Amino acid sequence: MILAAGRGERLRPLTDRMPKPLIEVGGKALIVRHLEALAGAGFDRVVVNLAWLGEQIEQTLGDGSRFGLSIAYSQEPPDALETAGGIVQALPLLGDAPFLMISGDVLCDYPLARLRNRPHQAQGHLVMVDNPDHHPDGDFAIDADQRLVHGRSTQTFSGIAVLDPVLFAELPPGRRPLRPVFEQAIALGRLTGEHYSGFWSDIGTPERLSDAQRRLLAGEDRVATADRKRLHS
Repeated sequence: MILAAGRGERLRPLTDRMPKPLIEVGGKALIVRHLEALAGAGFDRVVVNLAWLGEQIEQTLGDGSRFGLSIAYSQEPPDALETAGGIVQALPLLGDAPFLMISGDVLCDYPLARLRNRPHQAQGHLVMVDNPDHHPDGDFAIDADQRLVHGRSTQTFSGIAVLDPVLFAELPPGRRPLRPVFEQAIALGRLTGEHYSGFWSDIGTPERLSDAQRRLLAGEDRVATADRKRLHS
């Protein structure tokens, strides 16, 4: 599931005329980069939730066939349902098996096939990254057994995770953030995590967008390298 329903308030006025996942970084929309990465990792079905200017996303992506994917859309109210609320609404499209979740406003060269093939021994597995300057306190720590805990050596949630629908099965419909769902699962010892030290950027402000553009041009990530290989092949 690609989370694509957010308003992108901090990126205004750019997001006044386009949804945040369609913003281009390195000449390609964020959500297109996600779809190409998912297809390359062996995924074939994707759910995208929509709200603010969501019709632009659906018009751009269509049924997903040009990416080698099948895309289903979960339409939300104009003010969206937040992350957990959006997942709850999309559960009928997601099915009963664990699913990969990606935030539509992050750029990361994490090898997604690693998550597709890993055994699912918990109710959720989160990819964690080093704390960026805009989030110095981080989110959670990872203990020696790869369990997520509250501790001093915190890392930041990347926006990439494998989640079991059981995490959301008892939640009623409506607006609902994701953090409390994670907090409850952590208290029960049901979330694991791993640290990823590769390229990651949260495209949340104009300054971070510019920084991501600069880093792509500098070739700091595998995404840009793969793009160049395709252009010259």
